[in-house]
Amino acid sequence: MNTTRRQFLGAAPAALAAAQALHADPLGMPIGCQVYPVRDALAKDFEGTLRELAAIGYRTIEMCSPPSYAEFRPLAGLSAAQMRHTIEGAGLRCESCHYQFRELKENLDERMAFAKELGLKQLVLSSFGLPASATLAEYKQAATELNRIGERTQKAGFQLGYHNHNNEFKELEGVLIYDELMRQFDAKLVKMQFQVAVISLGFEAATYLKKYPGRFLSLHLADYSTADKTAVPVGSGVVDWKKLFAAAKTGGVKNYFVEMDLKAMKASYTYLHKL
Repeated sequence: MNTTRRQFLGAAPAALAAAQALHADPLGMPIGCQVYPVRDALAKDFEGTLRELAAIGYRTIEMCSPPSYAEFRPLAGLSAAQMRHTIEGAGLRCESCHYQFRELKENLDERMAFAKELGLKQLVLSSFGLPASATLAEYKQAATELNRIGERTQKAGFQLGYHNHNNEFKELEGVLIYDELMRQFDAKLVKMQFQVAVISLGFEAATYLKKYPGRFLSLHLADYSTADKTAVPVGSGVVDWKKLFAAAKTGGVKNYFVEMDLKAMKASYTYLHKL
């Protein structure tokens, strides 16, 4: 078939629109979700739950380490190859996974071998597991240990990350724990996964993404209603998402994951996709 110049020019805008749609999601990255909120369903029907997430529109997931998380232990019998085949067969990709501190300290080589076969690029410590009574010195010691682990993960080709919870946003000895951890972590060895839900304590993600440029690996997304004092779907609370994603570029964010229940995941995806 011959294509006239007019036909070619007429098709160009449509092709451009299609290309732009592929990159329309925030930061030009596929919208991801952390699977912990759907852990029970995932343990009962791994493939079916993954396909349900993909049907919503999600294209990436962040897993939790099956040998270490009791809720994911039913999946521990799967090899990395089997897990990867099922995830990709559902139309998803997994490049990040949460780990607990003990397994990273005691079983790192084994976990990295599994991660490599699964196709991971990021290993994220979910928590130090320190008690509420922990001292600033204990946080510093834990950070030093994580730096050492980061040396090994980096040599193996993985980026190590640290995921905060609310407890890092309190002061000890007149210092915000989060700021102290940023001083203690090696900026290259340990990147941060910021939990946006700390907005419930009055701490805005964008502030830290700009304060520590290039120090962030990823984000966990959730929103918050100050009126109802509860978590709400992304886009229906007080978080300024356009401001946050603009700051995420400065922070160096490589990916982001909605972390809410399935109903909120659906509403959150719709908002993010239109953002």
